Amino acid sequence: MNHLLLNDSIVPESDVAISYKDRGYHFGDGVYEVVRVYEGAFFTLDPHIDRLYESANQIDMSLPFSKEHLKANLEAYKTKEQLENGSIYLQITRGEAERNHLYTREEEPVLLGFVLPDRPPTDASTVGIAAYVTADVRWLRCDIKSINLLGNVMAKRKATDHDCGEAILYRETAVTEGSTSNLFLVNNGTLYTHPADNYILNGITRREVIALAHELGIDVVEEPFPKEVLAHAEEAFITSTSIEITPVHSFKGDVEATLKVGPLTKKLQQAFTERVQKTRSASI
Repeated sequence: MNHLLLNDSIVPESDVAISYKDRGYHFGDGVYEVVRVYEGAFFTLDPHIDRLYESANQIDMSLPFSKEHLKANLEAYKTKEQLENGSIYLQITRGEAERNHLYTREEEPVLLGFVLPDRPPTDASTVGIAAYVTADVRWLRCDIKSINLLGNVMAKRKATDHDCGEAILYRETAVTEGSTSNLFLVNNGTLYTHPADNYILNGITRREVIALAHELGIDVVEEPFPKEVLAHAEEAFITSTSIEITPVHSFKGDVEATLKVGPLTKKLQQAFTERVQKTRSASI
């Protein structure tokens, strides 16, 4: 029987019931994280937990347990589910209350965690994906990992309707990120990506890639760039916890271009794989 992590307990899935009064259901009033597990070991767990607490703080929501207590619960839940490869989705809503836009700060947050199975392998990591370029219509606090993701959802649907694996978003003229990922471009041996401000989510994999690039002596420029630059990129790739580093072989929509899966992308993919293996070895 599958189990879920509910508040401070691990319970059978059939025993879990969330109230219709939960503010997450009414307002998307909550935050979340997705933490990857490789061969039974968490990868970059601390940065994910830190960001969860940062997001909660940004929406004025106090959590009733310490980071160490939550990490211990996640370890126990991973063991209970015998999770070797996959992810744990973890969300915290502000909790149950009568429907009212105004919260009281007396609500009791509701934590829910469940396993996301490892995705079947595809050739996307080697041949890349097509990405659909479209306007970014989300709110202005994309740095908060909120469960309110309607703008992202609609962009992803539009991309899929145009046979693309991801939507690449731009606000006015500046490219921000993907609907479920961060975006990197390569030109003349330099990595370009939008800075970590309120217009993007500062992805944990994004941070890992930037750190790896510095270790490899690759220059990284974090600054906004216009969508027209997409058509002139030598390489492009997207990053996230679930897709790691995935090349983009073409752009469609408001910008059209064809790219190669180039050497710098492959170099970073290899370095990322080695980082995962190193982390796994250290946990044994």
